[in-house]
Amino acid sequence: MNTQRYFIELSYNGTDYHGWQVQPNAVTVQECLDKALSTYFRQTVITLGCGRTDAGVHATQFYAHFDIHQEGEVKPSTIGRSVTSINSLLPYQISVKRIFEVENSAHARFDATERAYNYHIHFHKDPFKLDRSWLYKGELDVEAMNKAAAILLKHTDFSCFSKSNTQTFTNNCKITEAHFQITEQSLLFTIRADRFLRNMVRAIVGTLVRVGKNEIDLEQFKKIIESKNRSNAGQSVPACGLYLVSVIYPFVK
Repeated sequence: MNTQRYFIELSYNGTDYHGWQVQPNAVTVQECLDKALSTYFRQTVITLGCGRTDAGVHATQFYAHFDIHQEGEVKPSTIGRSVTSINSLLPYQISVKRIFEVENSAHARFDATERAYNYHIHFHKDPFKLDRSWLYKGELDVEAMNKAAAILLKHTDFSCFSKSNTQTFTNNCKITEAHFQITEQSLLFTIRADRFLRNMVRAIVGTLVRVGKNEIDLEQFKKIIESKNRSNAGQSVPACGLYLVSVIYPFVK
């Protein structure tokens, strides 16, 4: 019996889920996906995701890989048609976009070369943004926040924005993009890097908001990064505004 590895691309609204990764006594996206895949393929399927998203965080693009034990060759068209069937087995908040065959050595987490997140902030009560954006009541100096965000690109050690007691071997990341964009009655933060630490984006936004409120200046923001101390950075902003929007692999188009 042969084993074939597949990549699955999906998106999800994380409001009702306790993050991506399977946890005891909590409903997660991975748990729902594994159950649907196991039902469809009639064998136990365990996925491995491109990363972890916390409770309430969303993803417009997320990848995972899984292995299938199969007899003979499975035609690509058969796998393509499986998307509709698997989606019918999933809650409405989780949607599979495509499933495709990859080399058995391909890894959804370790082979990703770039990831990008968006964080959404709005300033006026809007029922259609509930649990999908952070309602901030106040004014922010966006120009100062963008100047501070540009400082991120000059550093690599982001220990000050990382959750403590994580199992990562390094807190170094290469950020290639970080900026705010003003949209209609809202603010969109985009950040792109080769990798991210646990809770990193929400901590960065929380600290940039302190700059926008004129609580700290650019020099203090720089010193927070250089301190490598999480207690010096701002509070993490709410999970509802955070979206994983892009994951890049050299072998995925």
